[in-house]
Amino acid sequence: MLGYYLFCVNRSTWGGAGTQNLLYHKHLWPHDRPNLLFLCEISVANIAPAWRPTRSMLMIVNPGLGQQPASATGGTTLSTAPARQHSRPRRMASWRCGAGFLRVPMIRLTDISKTFDEGHSYAVRDLSLEVQDGETLVLLGSSGCGKTTTLKMVNRLIEPTSGTVTVDGRCVTEHDILPLRRSIGYVFQGIGLFPHMTIEQNVAVVPKLLGWPSERRTARAHEMLSLVELDPVVYGRRRPGDLSGGEQQRVGVARALAADPAYLLLDEPFGALDAITRDVLQQELLRIKRELGKTIVFVTHDIFEALTLADRIAVMHEGRLEQVASKREILAKPASEFVRSLFAKPKAQLELLAEQ
Repeated sequence: MLGYYLFCVNRSTWGGAGTQNLLYHKHLWPHDRPNLLFLCEISVANIAPAWRPTRSMLMIVNPGLGQQPASATGGTTLSTAPARQHSRPRRMASWRCGAGFLRVPMIRLTDISKTFDEGHSYAVRDLSLEVQDGETLVLLGSSGCGKTTTLKMVNRLIEPTSGTVTVDGRCVTEHDILPLRRSIGYVFQGIGLFPHMTIEQNVAVVPKLLGWPSERRTARAHEMLSLVELDPVVYGRRRPGDLSGGEQQRVGVARALAADPAYLLLDEPFGALDAITRDVLQQELLRIKRELGKTIVFVTHDIFEALTLADRIAVMHEGRLEQVASKREILAKPASEFVRSLFAKPKAQLELLAEQ
């Protein structure tokens, strides 16, 4: 990918015998390079204590250049070193700006509205929302509240009537629409597997569109099938009609991850499955999130699914955002009567289970 890569690593183990801790990484486009000195001082206050280093280092990596270290203020190191492979998930970081800290949103929706009938009614109205790097944000609400419309405006499946959507700091309208969609994994309830293709071919669809060579596509398809716990030797040559609903949904997730997108959009992917299969796949998604550290926007009308998967929940009602907060905060401090009534029964059930 063109551009640079920003890494925060544990400098106390950098160059030592052990594997260094990758705390955070982010792709930067070429036009970000002139502003990189803004990133010269980093705080790891938002990184989980188990990951928090005694000393941290900020590296700028350009895959096309050799090692060319450059100094910066605050003891931070800026360098251009060959790209490295890291297995650690991405972690949230804050960058110091003046007297405060700036948490960097990866997806931002600002004053978004959408009408399909020239303003007589609105599917989404004056919605502003941010999704932080590496978090799972769940859009929760009843049918017709605008959550799927909101999701589809992120990758321009639907264009907003007004307002702006930015991804990695760039308005989505500045992106070519096909590369934008191919760079964002998308999973929906209907799954949409191609029935005439094998499972392996389905998973490799986006890499093929991106021009990956055949050998690389096959290897990636096998890797992703293994990630969702489908043996590629057993399932790779099958057709979608040979799989159960749960297996097909796993393939849908594998396909969305195949090109290694930074973001995943999931539109009620488990809604048509039975309760047992849905619970299994929810746990699988949590495992994949821990392993890969993807930024996820997940749409559901299932409150318990939202409580299971979300880092934060955005509650929508009649096209408007009622509240966006952590699970704990929403349960303890609902911002409106609608949110309070929506969570009243689940909260009582959770309290009853806690007492048993």
